[in-house]
Amino acid sequence: MAHSLHIGTSGWSYKDWKGLYYPETLKPTEYLAYFSREFKCVEINTSFYHLPRAQTVLNWAAAVPGDFRFCPKLSRYISHYQKLNDPSESLERFFSVFDPVKEKLGPVLVQLPANAPFKREVAEHFFTVLQKQYSDYVFALEIRHESWLEAQSVELLRQYGISLVIAQSAMPFPYHELVTAKDIYLRFHGPGKLYASKYHHQTMKAYARKCAQWLRDKHRVWVFFNNDFYGYAIENARQLEQYIEAEMKHG
Repeated sequence: MAHSLHIGTSGWSYKDWKGLYYPETLKPTEYLAYFSREFKCVEINTSFYHLPRAQTVLNWAAAVPGDFRFCPKLSRYISHYQKLNDPSESLERFFSVFDPVKEKLGPVLVQLPANAPFKREVAEHFFTVLQKQYSDYVFALEIRHESWLEAQSVELLRQYGISLVIAQSAMPFPYHELVTAKDIYLRFHGPGKLYASKYHHQTMKAYARKCAQWLRDKHRVWVFFNNDFYGYAIENARQLEQYIEAEMKHG
């Protein structure tokens, strides 16, 4: 199970985690190494807003153990501004930074805005570029428009082996538990106030049962908590991992 289950948070450099999770004496440059002693993966959220320097990415990779994995979030220029249109040049720029550390990466997260409905020609072209140019990578798609749950969209995702993100939150985001690839990718944004609410232990137990079954079915499971306020993400991540271990042992 150790190589198939990956639980982490949507970032690691939150200022309010100092004293709450990180020791007061720890320098911010030491946060990632500290984080990686407990967790085995993390999302890189900053890459959504701006591309990190190549040396920064190399430094991140050097700070963590060999089995640690990063899941970078694709640039919003591609997902939100271009809305997946004409992606080649922008993708090349993005992956030029991550290519040197690709063995340290989990799925690349592509998060779409609510005003980006499913358009077959656009989606198929985008997926084809990913398949032809970036076959060494794995991708997960987080949607905000219901049209992506239609049969022809799901069929395309399965055809190209792209995971459809299971995103839980109090927001009216499309929710589903469709399995479209070997990798299953879950994001928890907060059950009440976005990013600032904690999941009840019974909710975590229910998801632990689902994750345990996916693991038994030989899927790789990636889970990220985005409810970073007050350290809720850390607490829920620990909780879920504990419950999954119990399910796998006794279920």
